[in-house]
Amino acid sequence: MSVVVIVLLVVGMGFMVAGTLGLLRFPDLPTRLHAVAKADNLGLGLIALALIVQVLSTEWAWGTALKLALIWLLALVGTAVNGHLLARRGTDQRHTDQLEDDGSEGGS
Repeated sequence: MSVVVIVLLVVGMGFMVAGTLGLLRFPDLPTRLHAVAKADNLGLGLIALALIVQVLSTEWAWGTALKLALIWLLALVGTAVNGHLLARRGTDQRHTDQLEDDGSEGGS
């Protein structure tokens, strides 16, 4: 295994750990989504790149390399859609909670 592959794997795992820690430690939904979306996607991309470099350096298997790149691209799309849906749901829920709070204060 080359030094480049090892460095990409270690840095990718570092970003994944940072994203997971952000998910667990940040206080609200938008910051948690930001941590997961940015750090985990970059970490997954670096890990996929490491695997692509490894595959191409040993076997010249372009089909496998393209599959790894496709997996990363699909994960990017999935994360963007999930992040958007979760953020929208969180915003709607916050708006509903504010309306309920305003209604209960105005009625008493």
